[in-house]
Amino acid sequence: MFAICNLSIIPLRIEPSDKSEIVSQVLFGEHFEIIEQQKSWTKIKLHFDDYEGWIDTKQYQIISEENYKLLCKEAVVLNSDLVEYVSDKNNVLIPITLGASLSFLNHSDINTDNYEFEGLKISGIKPKNNIVATSYLYLNSPYLWGGKTPFGIDCSGFTQMVYKLNGYKLLRDASQQSSQGEVLSFIEESEAGDLAFFDNEEGKIIHVGIILENNYIIHASGKVRIDRLDHLGIYNAEQNRHTHRLRVIKKII
Repeated sequence: MFAICNLSIIPLRIEPSDKSEIVSQVLFGEHFEIIEQQKSWTKIKLHFDDYEGWIDTKQYQIISEENYKLLCKEAVVLNSDLVEYVSDKNNVLIPITLGASLSFLNHSDINTDNYEFEGLKISGIKPKNNIVATSYLYLNSPYLWGGKTPFGIDCSGFTQMVYKLNGYKLLRDASQQSSQGEVLSFIEESEAGDLAFFDNEEGKIIHVGIILENNYIIHASGKVRIDRLDHLGIYNAEQNRHTHRLRVIKKII
């Protein structure tokens, strides 16, 4: 079975329970495959990044396999404003966030509530220098484990959504994203828009950020913020110390 998210933001949990950890979010318009169903919970796999988790069975709309395959082939069309609204057939407004998917609105057999959207859309592959401009849209967004929106976002959700808004596909978690792209040997080889990854004492990748010009980095830590980047890692001037240890720099674009 297949479905689509018809609410603004729904939590994706690691286990089928309201008390379970939220590992990601499903945004309006994202489509997915249903892997398993229980009475109150449904395990899904998102099409965009193959990420799996559990969502409340009341929080999605079933679509046909034909329509799912159609959406998989469609160009990704996203909301490009921080907050916008879609209206349904009863003229009820539903808020949607930056990066919500709008591709299905053009298909009446999928868009059964006749949602209408009059805001700004973004689609297609953008030049690399647009990555930095997009990243600033999330500046000062609060950190939220599993978050993907300006109202709460984690480090890899931030990098994934910034790249998605520019037409590029990153996997969901920092450790997964670190497997993508080309390794750069030195910070001096990097360009604005490249990704820097950071590890813990056990050598596990636990953090990611987007490199800016002049040895700065924008990343989600407490909030989406800008700090210095050097050969040791991220230097937080407010705390007067390095907060993250640099592991590798990757060129995705």
